[in-house]
Amino acid sequence: MDLESFCAVVLAGGRGSRLGGVDKASVEVDGRTLLVHAVDAVLDAAEVVVVGEQVPMASLGRPVTFVVEEPRHGGPVAGLLAGCDALLRTPAQSPTLAVVAVDMPRLTPATVRRLHAAAHGRDGAVLVGPDGRRQLALVIDRARLAGAAPAREGRHGMALWRLLAPLDLAEVAATGQEHRDVDTWTDLRDLGDA
Repeated sequence: MDLESFCAVVLAGGRGSRLGGVDKASVEVDGRTLLVHAVDAVLDAAEVVVVGEQVPMASLGRPVTFVVEEPRHGGPVAGLLAGCDALLRTPAQSPTLAVVAVDMPRLTPATVRRLHAAAHGRDGAVLVGPDGRRQLALVIDRARLAGAAPAREGRHGMALWRLLAPLDLAEVAATGQEHRDVDTWTDLRDLGDA
């Protein structure tokens, strides 16, 4: 799979309710915001859309497009599909989409490359943690995703894994701390101890 032929959506629009309402994207790990970590993980992407609040472009080190779903805080499916709608490159130019959550600072470009390799001949690939749980880090065929997408009124509040259920996704075991996310302040503290 040609890595130059993929786009990426970074899901950064959550409420951060378990962080007391703090914007997750702005939380720092190792001196960089979670948003910077997420954008770095999709370094190889030809185009990146961030679903969340806009930040100064210079802080990200590359141009990205910012978008928010309507209505706000519609959940990961609404965010993902709003991000897809904002992509400027056509599926023919970028047939594959990488999707990463903003709160997984141990994802790297190597993680995304492994997902791409595993997706060959399938609808996509998803990262799986040591407990067997699918993580919000995946690559997916854009045409297959569009075929599974509900009408606009059915997107709000839909579970991501319900959207992906009909798709043939390879499962890729996380290595190291790739699967770790930051949902709470305890997660953030434990990430520093890992």
